[in-house]
Amino acid sequence: MKFKYLIIVFCIVIAAIVFITILLPAVSGPGYSASLRYVTFPLLLFMSLLLIGVSVFFFLNYRLLSLLEREDWPALAYYLEQKIYVKNRYNARYVRLLASSYLVISDFQSVLKLESKALLIKPAVIDKNILIFGSARILSGNYSDAAAFFKSYAGKCRGKEQQWVRWFNGFSHLLGGSFNLAEPEFSSLAVSSDDAVITGLSAYFLRNTIEKRSTAPETCVQIANNGRDRVLKAIKNTEHWKKETDKTGAEIHIAIVRKYIVDAGNWIYDREEKSS
Repeated sequence: MKFKYLIIVFCIVIAAIVFITILLPAVSGPGYSASLRYVTFPLLLFMSLLLIGVSVFFFLNYRLLSLLEREDWPALAYYLEQKIYVKNRYNARYVRLLASSYLVISDFQSVLKLESKALLIKPAVIDKNILIFGSARILSGNYSDAAAFFKSYAGKCRGKEQQWVRWFNGFSHLLGGSFNLAEPEFSSLAVSSDDAVITGLSAYFLRNTIEKRSTAPETCVQIANNGRDRVLKAIKNTEHWKKETDKTGAEIHIAIVRKYIVDAGNWIYDREEKSS
C-alpha cells in the first residue's frame, strides 16, 4: 500500500530528526548544550508531537485509508455504515464519504436514505454536502426533484459552491426539458460567475441547446458569446482549460458533467484556435 509506506517513511524521517536533535548536544560540546533550552528543546518537542500526531491519526484511520486506497467502494460503504448508523457518528467527512461511495456503486436510494437520517439527527452535514446529495437525484433521473432540491439549498451556501448549486439547478431543469427555467439561470451565470468553468458551461448550453428553444434566441446567443469571451480572457487556450478543470476532477459533481466540460472546452476554443 503506497499510502501506508509514505506514512511509515514520514515517521522514520521525523524519528531520525528527533534522534539527531537529541544527540547534537553530546557531540557539539558544552557551548551547544547551553543553547539546548532555547533552540533544541522546542524543536525536539515540536517534532515529537508531530510524530505522535501522525502516528495516532494513521492508526485510528488505518482501515478507512486502506479501503480508500484500494477503491473498495462496497467495503468502504459497509465500514462507514457501521460508523454512522451503528455508532451514530454523523460527521460531515463520514457522511460525504459514504454518500460518495454509494454514488460510485450507483446505489442512489441509499444516498437518499442517508440524507433522510442525517436530516433528523444532524442537518448541518447536508448543508456541507449539497452537491453530492443533489447529484444523486440527477444520476437517478429524478430531475424535477433535483431542481427543487438545489433551489431550496441555494441560499445556504456561498461563493463558488453557491454558483455550482445554481448551475446544477439550471442543469436539472435542462435535463428535465424545462428549458425556459434553465435559461435564466445559465444566462445569469454566463455573465456574472467568477468561475471560468461555470461560465463556460453556462454559455455552452445557452448556445448549443437552449437557443433552439428560447423565445429570444438572439439574446440567448449574445449572452452565450459574452460568456465565451469572458472565459477566453481568463483561460487562454485548451491546455489551460484542461488544467483548470482537472483541479477539481475528483469531485463527484464535476465527474458527472465531465463530458459536458470537454464539449464546452471544444466549443469555446475551436473558433479561436482555427483563427490563430
